[in-house]
Amino acid sequence: QVQLVESGGGLVQAGGSLRLSCTASGSIFNINAMGWYRQAPGKQRELVAAFTSSGRTDYGDSVKGRFTISRDNAKHTVYLQMNSLKPEDTAVYYCNAEIATMAEGVYDTWGQGTQVTVSS
Repeated sequence: QVQLVESGGGLVQAGGSLRLSCTASGSIFNINAMGWYRQAPGKQRELVAAFTSSGRTDYGDSVKGRFTISRDNAKHTVYLQMNSLKPEDTAVYYCNAEIATMAEGVYDTWGQGTQVTVSS
């Protein structure tokens, strides 16, 4: 099995910054894709930023130029640096990864989510 653990959410004023972290653990052979999604109350879950299995880096339109995704492959960790935060960025942020394990196939795995609240 594999597991994703997120950290770094919280309350911040508009214009501020936060950095989220997500670390994968378990019987990892390779992480094919990894990234961040978010879901605000009453809305569908949407892409924030992700490293895709084809090698691209994708960003949601609403965060381009403000958020940056990065990774540390040795630590199986991705980060999301969020700058110039807006109240509309308020949501639960979820980490997602497609992970190939040593002997159990490929898992599409979600973290438990971390709340980000931006006050106006």
